[in-house]
Amino acid sequence: MRMLSPLSTGISTAAGVVAGLGLIAGGYSYASLWPSSQIFGRVLIAPPRAGELALTFDDGPNPAWTPRLLDILAQNNVRATFFMVGAFAQSEPALARRVADAGHLIGNHAWSHPNLARTTSARIRVELSRTSDLLAQITGQTIHFFRPPYGARRPAALRIARRLSLTPVTWNAMTSDWVDPSSEHIAAELIKKIDRNHRRGFASNIVLHDGRHSELNANRGPSVTAAGLLLAHYKSTHRFVTLDAWA
Repeated sequence: MRMLSPLSTGISTAAGVVAGLGLIAGGYSYASLWPSSQIFGRVLIAPPRAGELALTFDDGPNPAWTPRLLDILAQNNVRATFFMVGAFAQSEPALARRVADAGHLIGNHAWSHPNLARTTSARIRVELSRTSDLLAQITGQTIHFFRPPYGARRPAALRIARRLSLTPVTWNAMTSDWVDPSSEHIAAELIKKIDRNHRRGFASNIVLHDGRHSELNANRGPSVTAAGLLLAHYKSTHRFVTLDAWA
């Protein structure tokens, strides 16, 4: 029988450790970032209600584009869910109030849009509680829903959210609308995912962005136009809801 040298044994052991660490890292990444993962705790995605669509918008309010989006939604008599960044709502309280007064549901998207999978528990608590308190004060709504920035979460983040009476929310229909310059392409990619969810018997929790977490007046023309395209495509065949219909 061939005997392995100490060097070979050491290399094999190191390789095994590296492979094991890679699996652990991959598993953590899946649990913390994949929208459908429930490993770190339950999140609201979408129920088995084919034919229902929830339009959700992240990273606002944005004075450059949120008003135009509100006009499009009003023209189609559709209510949506807006996950607002606390710092932007503080800068634009009248706009945040206008969104709520139009009948839309307001959600918590943290104060400064950090990655909560890498954020201390103390800061997570401040990010969420400060945002909920401000949004409630501005809009008159009690805030019940929370979308972690980037979808990133860890067990502590979900526990803190629930202690603040916030339901964590991810999604099952999203594309890279924040970098895609083509509203037609954004809409086409979302339609593929929505139709796939429908074939599987599920509603669609759709993410678009009316703002950008790193700047207040970001150009969100393609995303807002894509929202209008989705409304035109589905308004006669699907029912648009806000997330509280699924709570």
